[in-house]
Amino acid sequence: MVAAENVSSESGVFCTHQTRRMTVSNPQRGHTLVTEGEVARTFWQRFRGLMGRSSLPDGYGLLFIHENWIHMFFMRIPLDVLHLDDSGRVIRILESIRPWRVGPFVRHGTYVLELPAGSVERTNTAVGDILRIAPRD
Repeated sequence: MVAAENVSSESGVFCTHQTRRMTVSNPQRGHTLVTEGEVARTFWQRFRGLMGRSSLPDGYGLLFIHENWIHMFFMRIPLDVLHLDDSGRVIRILESIRPWRVGPFVRHGTYVLELPAGSVERTNTAVGDILRIAPRD
């Protein structure tokens, strides 16, 4: 998925540059990770991310496009973080990464999906799973 065009992959990612809300499912595990998700498209949305939030509801997620690392500066809560390649395959998982940490640079990472801590364990998501990202009306 490239931010400036429509891209669809049978195995994983589907989104457009205009998509703001989305859902994320893991067909291999039979779970939905995100029911109320957002795509951070603009510079401000990407910069702000989830900074300052004191909690996240289950089913929430924030997707960053063209990202291969994260920071947890100014965060107040831990997060689960999934790094995905361009097909939506999970290539790295950071569980319950705490505030004021810097995540690793993930080679071949195209997307970063930030989730409430505990989401990875609850959904049994694993490296190698292919996630389906779909626009939500």
